[in-house]
Amino acid sequence: MSRRVLGHSVPLALLLGATLTAPASASASATGQYTVSALKFTVHAGSRTCTIDADLYRPSGAGRAPAVLTTNGFGGSKSDGSTDATARAFAQRGYVSLAWSGLGFGKSGCLISLDDPGIDGTAASALIDFLGGKRAADDGTMADFVTLDGPGDPRVGMIGGSYGGAIQLATAAVDHRVDALVPMITWNDLAYALAPNNATRGGSVPGAFKWQWANGFYLIGESQPLTEVNLDPSRINSLGCLHFVTEACETIRSLNSGSFPAARTAELLDYSHSVSPVSYLSRVKAPTLLVQGQADSLFNLNEATATYKKLKAQGTTARMIWQSGGHSGGITDPAAGELNLVQGNLETSYVGRRVLAWFDRYLHGRRNVDTGPAFAYYRDWITDPNGTYATADHLPAPSQRLYLSGDGKLVDNSRKVARGSRSYSNRLVPTSHSESSLYGALGLPDPAPYDTAGTYADWTSAPLPRTLDVVGAPKVTLEVSSPQAERTQHSGDAADKLVLFAKIYDLAPDGTKTLAHRLVAPVRVPDVTKPFTVTLPGVVHRYEKGHRLQFVIAASDDAYFGNRGIKPVTVVSAPGRAGVLELPVAGR
Repeated sequence: MSRRVLGHSVPLALLLGATLTAPASASASATGQYTVSALKFTVHAGSRTCTIDADLYRPSGAGRAPAVLTTNGFGGSKSDGSTDATARAFAQRGYVSLAWSGLGFGKSGCLISLDDPGIDGTAASALIDFLGGKRAADDGTMADFVTLDGPGDPRVGMIGGSYGGAIQLATAAVDHRVDALVPMITWNDLAYALAPNNATRGGSVPGAFKWQWANGFYLIGESQPLTEVNLDPSRINSLGCLHFVTEACETIRSLNSGSFPAARTAELLDYSHSVSPVSYLSRVKAPTLLVQGQADSLFNLNEATATYKKLKAQGTTARMIWQSGGHSGGITDPAAGELNLVQGNLETSYVGRRVLAWFDRYLHGRRNVDTGPAFAYYRDWITDPNGTYATADHLPAPSQRLYLSGDGKLVDNSRKVARGSRSYSNRLVPTSHSESSLYGALGLPDPAPYDTAGTYADWTSAPLPRTLDVVGAPKVTLEVSSPQAERTQHSGDAADKLVLFAKIYDLAPDGTKTLAHRLVAPVRVPDVTKPFTVTLPGVVHRYEKGHRLQFVIAASDDAYFGNRGIKPVTVVSAPGRAGVLELPVAGR
């Protein structure tokens, strides 16, 4: 399927190239000439010595210029379409561009270490040394053409998507010479991304393993000999899986085991946190423009939101844009008007102009440049490419409440709640479907989302009296009853806790059913005897007048590992005691 990144011949390598898209910038248009030189660097990265394969794009003409660093998405290299195009785009606009293959990819050495700041970040810092004139490439090349803020301190920004997004935060955490970041469609916490628990994000209870996405990445990493002959010996691990650091091997094996005993789970979560921005954002001081994709079941909008809130809280300059495309669609086929760096439409796309303004301000030092509002989001219901983005000075807060009534209705007043219950039970095989990266890998169309009768509970609103624009992450407070889950939840293995999946459908008057961007909220309930709150993935979705909202709790989802054993569930509602769904509605 064309919208699935895993279905392309260079899996997950084009995570930036087709989806970048604000106020006009003072940057020059893409008319400049440049030269390209292949370079290699032998660097120390943690306890390892690695070779980095890079290309230097140097604008023609005399004088110094700011630099831009960029690297590949997972599975790519310096030569893939998006990385190469990004470097060329900025070289054409007068920046010194340095594109490199991330450790473990392309012709760069060492094992894949998941953008660990102590390894990958340290390696990238050596490239900044080169740009600052502190060190030479292996062939003796020195950089004496980059703008300096001080001896050995180059004026340098970074841009890239997914794996090439997290490396920016990792680098900025270990090297404060970085002046500007543009991380795109990347993660805040791998523990949440790979095994999300939308009831206790960042807690000690793992969520439901996202087995399709996680194993897709694992297979891409392990298939390196198929894509790169004569591998550098530093890229082969004799202690675990072949091409990842041992800790990453153990993480994927633990997740695939479906078992989460306390000690092993703590190690799994600790490692996932340690290589994720969530653990080191306090050290990131560079101004950061976050760009996240709405169509993204891998790294959803909540990831960028968590990073944005932390950066803002600590005083780091930050802005956030929610573009249309992400890992689940719009990467190679962006919506009209969205940024496509392969095509180089920086000046004519919203996100492109925002990126140019960001680098104008923080790399060229043009203090009068408007870097745009705090928050902007793409609206797919607007057909004019010049008006697809709305802007705001903050994220919308939950502003509308609906209540889960015992008669299966979503009601707008707690006094309308009827006494009653809704029940369902899981089966030994998944009975609900949201989305699948596997269909894309096989070139097959992804079936529409569905749920099987008896394995989910639902609550449906009355037809909406007016249009409703939901912008952000809905929340729902739930209280469920599951005697079987109550008996097993203290076994010492978190896998025995109850798993459920929350989601919101848009029901049209003609019966058409839409699950916005196919997003669901996996939950492993911490304690089934207590109420809990679920934060659903953020969305930007218009519910038209006359449509109805349907909130669903499903027993399973075939993109995730689910319940161990059969665990029937009942949700009881009564006046004064009912689940509450909160929606962040724009304009309220």
